[in-house]
Amino acid sequence: MESAAGHGDRDLMINVLRIGNDVCLAIDVEESMANFGEQYLERVFTDGEREYAASAPLMESERLAARFAAKEAVLKVLRPIGTRPEWRSIEVVRDPQGWCEVVLTGSAAELAQQQNITEIAVSLSHDHGTAIAVAVAQVGATTKPEPKGTS
Repeated sequence: MESAAGHGDRDLMINVLRIGNDVCLAIDVEESMANFGEQYLERVFTDGEREYAASAPLMESERLAARFAAKEAVLKVLRPIGTRPEWRSIEVVRDPQGWCEVVLTGSAAELAQQQNITEIAVSLSHDHGTAIAVAVAQVGATTKPEPKGTS
């Protein structure tokens, strides 16, 4: 089979991108921490996410809000039907150079594999109590029949 530029058996190879985004307020994270304490933190964030956020106490709630926004953005590209993956199965890992990556485990990884998602990139930002995240997922190449009447 050839690419869209070739003629092969007239199927076109296409790559699909999915984009998700989310905004989260640090005050919402602070309220959840106040209302539910350790139970909230353990349910939503991995140990690594919590350790990184706590390494700058004045920014802890913003860092957690950014990671929560990233998890929501990733869910939007995973498009679960029915049961959603556990929050902790979507982990945001910060590279020492400053960028973040997503690591999927458990039900989130299974969902990505079922949907042929080959990569997910994320970008996070936070400032003055507001956090935002964007996730872009690449879905593996699929074939699409060429429309009739083209040659």
